[in-house]
Amino acid sequence: MKDKRVLIGITGGIAAYKTLDLIRLFVKAGAEVRTVLTENATRFVTPLTVETLSGNRACVGQFGPRDAAAIEHIELSLWPDIAVVAPCTANFLGKTANGIADDLLTTTISALRTDIPLVLAPAMNTRMWNNPATARNLATLTADYNQRLVVVGPVEKLLACGEEGMGAMAAIEDIFEAVAALC
Repeated sequence: MKDKRVLIGITGGIAAYKTLDLIRLFVKAGAEVRTVLTENATRFVTPLTVETLSGNRACVGQFGPRDAAAIEHIELSLWPDIAVVAPCTANFLGKTANGIADDLLTTTISALRTDIPLVLAPAMNTRMWNNPATARNLATLTADYNQRLVVVGPVEKLLACGEEGMGAMAAIEDIFEAVAALC
């Protein structure tokens, strides 16, 4: 992972706190990490914490502070060697599969260069994971991204809501290994 550029998208799910450890793993392995948080993600992890761990500004919001000379979602979409969305919520899957780009993360991912692999780490309630719309959205993304899409998880365990079932984000180490295998 040394000198690899990893873009991490963080969406608004309870598993967002686990992504902080994923950032640490990439940085420890020598990767440069940039992050894009959805507005909802900031309810689970703070941009300051993400910035401290990554060593780079956490990008939040379509119209947040940025370099006036750059179009941020385009600059971010051209930068990485690989992109990761962890956790990947049902909301993100639905928006991305249907071409909805209404926040910084979805606009960035929709503008990714076609040679950049995309790793998704789904995390959601079991019923959301088993919803036919979620399956349809994932199938659409798989077809659209072809060989450059890798889905890691979800896994079955006790969920934050107290239910047991499929939907928890995969182990951070498994996500890291999947990304490392692609670099």
